[in-house]
Amino acid sequence: MNITGIISAIVIGAIIGALGRLLLPGRQPIGVLLTVIVGIVAAIIGTAIAQSVGVATTKGIDWIELVFQVGLAVFGVAIVAALRARRGHRRYER
Repeated sequence: MNITGIISAIVIGAIIGALGRLLLPGRQPIGVLLTVIVGIVAAIIGTAIAQSVGVATTKGIDWIELVFQVGLAVFGVAIVAALRARRGHRRYER
């Protein structure tokens, strides 16, 4: 992977992660870096799932693939937010 691929993965991950956070109701106690990481992971897994179910890659925007990616980002942000909230809650119980 070259530098262009890495930069585009970060940008796409940030967009996918941000969309995941926007679609998830409530406040998520996670930072920008975790949002980008969740977005990158969701984009990679969403692309793999879309390809495994036969979604064709086109020159334009692959809307079905994007739905998989954003759905996984919502799920990922929810899990990370729940884990961070639980960890923070334990810290304040002492």
